[in-house]
Amino acid sequence: MSMPLAAAAVVLLLSLGAARAEDPYLFFTWNVTYGTISPLGVPQQGILINGQFPGPNINSTTNNNIVINVFNNLDQPLLFSWNGIQQHQIGSYFYFPSTAMHKAAGGFGGLRVNSRLLIPVPYPDPADDYTVLIGDWYSKSHTTLKHLLDSGRSLGRPDGVLLNGKTKSSSPLFNMEAGKAYHYRICNVGMKNSLNFRIQGHAMKLVEMDGSHTVQNIYDSLDVHVGQCYSVIVTADQEPRDYVMIASTRFTKYNLSATGVIRYAGSNKPPLSELPEAPVGWGWSLNQFRSFRWNLTASAARPNPQGSYHYGQINITRTIKLANSAGTVDGKLRYALNGASFSDPDTPLKLAEYFGAADKVFMYNTVGDVPPKNVLKAPVVVGPVVLTATFRDFIEVVFENHEKSIQSYHLDGYSFFPVGMGPGVWTAESRKNYNMLDAVSRHTIQVYPKSWSAILLTFDNAGMWNLRSENWERHYLGQQLYISVVSPARSLRDEYNIPDNQPLCGIVTNLPKPPPYT
Repeated sequence: MSMPLAAAAVVLLLSLGAARAEDPYLFFTWNVTYGTISPLGVPQQGILINGQFPGPNINSTTNNNIVINVFNNLDQPLLFSWNGIQQHQIGSYFYFPSTAMHKAAGGFGGLRVNSRLLIPVPYPDPADDYTVLIGDWYSKSHTTLKHLLDSGRSLGRPDGVLLNGKTKSSSPLFNMEAGKAYHYRICNVGMKNSLNFRIQGHAMKLVEMDGSHTVQNIYDSLDVHVGQCYSVIVTADQEPRDYVMIASTRFTKYNLSATGVIRYAGSNKPPLSELPEAPVGWGWSLNQFRSFRWNLTASAARPNPQGSYHYGQINITRTIKLANSAGTVDGKLRYALNGASFSDPDTPLKLAEYFGAADKVFMYNTVGDVPPKNVLKAPVVVGPVVLTATFRDFIEVVFENHEKSIQSYHLDGYSFFPVGMGPGVWTAESRKNYNMLDAVSRHTIQVYPKSWSAILLTFDNAGMWNLRSENWERHYLGQQLYISVVSPARSLRDEYNIPDNQPLCGIVTNLPKPPPYT
């Protein structure tokens, strides 16, 4: 959703299901402005929605049609992304501004999609539903951070961690009554760091992640990687008093954290001074990932609405291996996948493809399905990077991370099955340890240092889809690409026509529209 300069109004329609005349509409008006915020005690320019930082939460239900009138009062174009939203899925999500370095200034908020009353959820109705947005934070302005990256430098370590826009809160963020259960939706909206989330004295029952119900295991803490969301049920079964939530950095030499208070109703006792510590090492985190299982009996939307999706019985038609690397181009830092560092052309990729002008803007498949040898030392080439995927092919994507830092990847337009991950180098033998039964369908996956992660998915959603690093420095400096999925039928069943009011730019500005899909 791109917005031109100076108080431009854009209407966003987000349909959370197959829209029908009787489905309810939810209407919102957002005024997006700059404002002074001080989440780390240092005044800085933030991006506010209706004067709020973080932005307002959207509470919706499947089949709702959400209409948002956005007034952009910034001095720059603005683009909102809806991380992980698909048209058929319940779950916990968030939105954020995804161009330039706007994400470093705010403009993010929670988005929950509840199940309709006709479709039961696999847990009793909670007493209340809370959104917890955690993420690392820089005290420099988004324009300063952008200038650092444009000049070829790294952002370095963040200055702190925020929990719902604050690094520490003495007043309670949430309230609970003894004996009742509460739904907490935890999303990592940060820039680069994985965070561990835990609640003093309370266990968390995992019930959903990235739009999929899970087997309900109990955890003392959860590693939440950048771009991921987890839903947990917390029962107020402790002595009435205040308790502390903690979000702290993982897999870093530095230790940054944020805290927030939960208060039991009727209590004025302060929290105990002893706080739970985060786990150590990424082996613990890998084992936690392996404990996640998809709830195959829950009544909720899945890639196959008729029941569990037997992805383990589908033949893999193609394997794509993607390896991340860093390098310099013209003396400036760039990040890459398979040696290619993405840069935007003057004409948006999808417009060029839709108007039949792709060959004048970019070349397909400029990188192969296998990384170059010694990818960490291979030269980095900058330009548009677009891979093609045959419509409805079932494809294996292996992310190889030969670097010492953790990676996190998101694929727009899809959920996928993360079937395996492990240390070292992936080989075909690694498939013997895949979870081919109940891997949790999700949209963002981590890759541990010097390790690999493998996902499986069917490319059945026609369009031009961004596969990107959720580490925003690496994303901004090229660690992303697009996957073009074209339906040969040119049918409205597979893809809508371009909207009549779609602004055109670049080389397609004066081109006639192609024949419409039917």
